[in-house]
Amino acid sequence: MKTVVSLSKLAEALKLKNLTPDIDMTKIELTTPDINRPALQLTGYYEHFVKERVQIIGYVEYTYIMQMPELERNRMYERFISSGIPCVIFTTLTEPSEEMLNISRKYGVPTLVTERTTSGFMAEIIRWLGVELAPSISVHGVLVDVYGEGVLIMGESGIGKSEAALELIRRGHRLVSDDVVIIRKVSDATLVGSAPDLTRHFIELRGIGIIDVKTLYGVEHVKNTQQIDLVIKLEDWNRDREYDRLGLAEEYTEFLGNKVVCHSLPIRPGRNLAVIVETAAVNHRQKKMGYNAAQELYRRVQQNMAVHREEKDK
Repeated sequence: MKTVVSLSKLAEALKLKNLTPDIDMTKIELTTPDINRPALQLTGYYEHFVKERVQIIGYVEYTYIMQMPELERNRMYERFISSGIPCVIFTTLTEPSEEMLNISRKYGVPTLVTERTTSGFMAEIIRWLGVELAPSISVHGVLVDVYGEGVLIMGESGIGKSEAALELIRRGHRLVSDDVVIIRKVSDATLVGSAPDLTRHFIELRGIGIIDVKTLYGVEHVKNTQQIDLVIKLEDWNRDREYDRLGLAEEYTEFLGNKVVCHSLPIRPGRNLAVIVETAAVNHRQKKMGYNAAQELYRRVQQNMAVHREEKDK
């Protein structure tokens, strides 16, 4: 299923002023994160025009349009608006003439304005559309921001994911989503997780029920989105399985074609999951900064063995 976002959501998120309020923007869907500044189109060239994109008219385009004779300007603008574009956004304190607005109303194309500069606004709208329209999946788990690292806790139902998240919240960390995590592939190197609108800031605790983290612990303990840096899979302790005790080789799990470092954490009575998750997050952050404790220990062992060999040879 193709990802879409409504034009009304874009206008609300970027605080755009709507000059055509009689046009229903909730029914207009955006399907691509790319935008277009019509330049050649203003001269009449439509050979490779991608009409599905949001159209942005900056100060340069605006001054070019306004210096045209009125009849030619209206003819050009009518062809541009009737081409099937989703909307037109004017930037840098520019506004269309009333004749141009009438043409927009005629073809049902919303016209919006923003006071922001064209270059700054383009960067913002591309970033916003890139996140909203990114490929996405939903997974069962809990996403928490721990010391700035996005930790996705996964495992079977009832194994203790929500309880671990609650303890992390009490220790000062932030909840992103409980039970269902929406993962978006923002780039080939970045996955961003968020909660469904319906369950945002809520946690389900078996035996207690639903709690509102934002209300109970404050806004400083919740977050709407978070990059996923680390996955921790909780599983029942299996005495027959060999668990990694050194961590020399990283294990990975894959979402939407992106690999994320993954640790399998065996659960036994008495283990403090919150402390272990905190330690895993800090250790992962340390590795990204260039220090690997397992490799350092391995280097020391190898160095010690080399010293002993030299002494033995003497």
